[in-house]
Amino acid sequence: MTETVAPYLAELEAKADVERAVEMARYHKVDRPYLGLRNGQIDQLTRSWQNRLSVADWSLVADSLWQTNIYECRLAASKLLTRPRITPDGKIWQLIISWTEDFDSWAIADHACMAGQKRLLADPSRLEDVELWVTSSKMWARRAALVVTLPWARMKNPEKGDIERRERILGWAEAYVSDHEWFIQKAIAWWLRDLSKRDSSCVEEFLRFHGDHMKPFARKEAAKYLSQAIF
Repeated sequence: MTETVAPYLAELEAKADVERAVEMARYHKVDRPYLGLRNGQIDQLTRSWQNRLSVADWSLVADSLWQTNIYECRLAASKLLTRPRITPDGKIWQLIISWTEDFDSWAIADHACMAGQKRLLADPSRLEDVELWVTSSKMWARRAALVVTLPWARMKNPEKGDIERRERILGWAEAYVSDHEWFIQKAIAWWLRDLSKRDSSCVEEFLRFHGDHMKPFARKEAAKYLSQAIF
């Protein structure tokens, strides 16, 4: 344990719940230490750390927490970096990129991607980095390419550049439809379902051309909010 992480780990461990930790390990099915904390408890701690630390120290503490491999520490590392305005944020973005190599569960990956979403919105040119994940040999990295770009599926009034980015990301989803890994199919469905609330015709067209190559559950999920479900 480094001196950097010790005080923050101590604050997390002070709220540990042994019985809940056992339940969480059983639920997540990934062999790593669990402390049994609830999300709200981690949120409260990370907000206090953001206020106590300089922005320059956020990435240092976050990386130290991540390297412990403790479930709650990885969530805390991600939450520490989840804030819309961080200046400068180049080191933080590079740190989030490096974490994709360690993704091995949906919960940890999703929290890291929420931090990544803020950095992408701050600098959309970073989609160039994300596009490299699309052809990764690691399933979790491929999935992350869709999860981290969800803001473009949810934009109410996208500008021209954002519409072009949306089309680019949909191209990634098209490349995924023949990949029948459950988590990949779920990610495609998630992206399309959220987009259907803003642009139903776009999703209808996607399903018309590519729906037959998707798993039935994913087609159904993608069409959940369409007025005329496409199966």
